[in-house]
Amino acid sequence: MKFLAEINVMPQKALLDPQGKAVNNSMHNIGFKSVENLRIGKHIVFEIEAETKKAAEDKVNEACKKILTNPIMEDYEFTLKTL
Repeated sequence: MKFLAEINVMPQKALLDPQGKAVNNSMHNIGFKSVENLRIGKHIVFEIEAETKKAAEDKVNEACKKILTNPIMEDYEFTLKTL
């Protein structure tokens, strides 16, 4: 079976997000005063072949832990859709 994996990676809440803070300040400077606690992450999408949805989940988790995220600084969550 073929699946579409969509992964959202964000800095851990306990850590500072300098990029998010800079964009948050810029938003205020251009008039978006109601924006607060802006954080910036990354969105990763790929197709993966696996026998079952569970096998695909295991492969995506392994990829996230080994290469797609820095587990010391980032958290991730993902969804799988059958293609």
